[in-house]
Amino acid sequence: MPAYPIQTTRPFPDALLHTCRQQGDPPADAIIDALIQQQGPTALRTLMPWLTTGKQTGEMPFPELLAPFFDQYRPLPDWADSAQMKQGMAVFAQHSRAISLILGCFSLPYCYLGADGAQVLWLTERIRHDTARRLQETGEWLFAVMDPKHWRTTEAVDRTLRVRLIHAASRWYARQHPEWDMAWGLPINQEDMAGTNLAFSYVVLLGLREMGIRLSRDEEEAYQHHVNVVGYLNGVSDELLPRNLREAFQLGRAIARRQFKASEAGKGLTQALLQAIARQVNTPESWNLAAGEMRFFLGDTYADMLGVPVIPLGKRVAGVVNRLPLFQTGLL
Repeated sequence: MPAYPIQTTRPFPDALLHTCRQQGDPPADAIIDALIQQQGPTALRTLMPWLTTGKQTGEMPFPELLAPFFDQYRPLPDWADSAQMKQGMAVFAQHSRAISLILGCFSLPYCYLGADGAQVLWLTERIRHDTARRLQETGEWLFAVMDPKHWRTTEAVDRTLRVRLIHAASRWYARQHPEWDMAWGLPINQEDMAGTNLAFSYVVLLGLREMGIRLSRDEEEAYQHHVNVVGYLNGVSDELLPRNLREAFQLGRAIARRQFKASEAGKGLTQALLQAIARQVNTPESWNLAAGEMRFFLGDTYADMLGVPVIPLGKRVAGVVNRLPLFQTGLL
């Protein structure tokens, strides 16, 4: 086994994360603001269907606004390493079924633990009332950005830039909501975006470890790196993209200490997720299996915060990948 040097890490103090909690995504937010100033809020009804298709078909609406944005933000960051990205995608291809399970039963509940950030999903209602469709959209995007052929064209990048604009539109909608409290921070702020990026990267790696799937340090770093490139395209600030696994651990611990607590939003979103899994997988034991997996990955303290049902020990067994095929193309 190779000897790896001890990794250095940047600090992620409260002052930094508090500032990031008041920051959105200025370039994407400017597009939405300009569109609304020119044509009013109803223009978003034209924009949103195109953004959510996940396919490179159809005429681009408002090309005078959108085309320059796509042209400017398509380039990858200077630090993107094509070899690491390729290796990261290979890890996903090899373990896609296990990763899909982890995303549904660990990564998404992990996001819901951020009580203030979960409010935007709860108040805008789509995720809790149309959970299955949201999972399908996420799965389609995920498999696209994890497929090397989509990086040989602009498809993976363009899909991610569309998600970035969806977040900006959702940020605008949430700020108009009469119940939005700015004490929660800006909707879909940089701290929450960084936490979500961790949920799709470092938390996935933790889940694989819990399932007994051992990757090399190089494979783990490559997976983290690839998701970081995607996060950069999605508007996450460089200062909140962990440069190595130790930074990912430190950032995740700082966010959890600040944000993880029980909330009505977190519990409600988790129940909606469990119901969606039960309906989509459509087997008698699917609810118990999903709840058991959540408790296995999260641990009882976090699972209790989210109101995950307590499942008998015999049903809390990791590795039921073939019985809970979450996020698989065509299944959601």
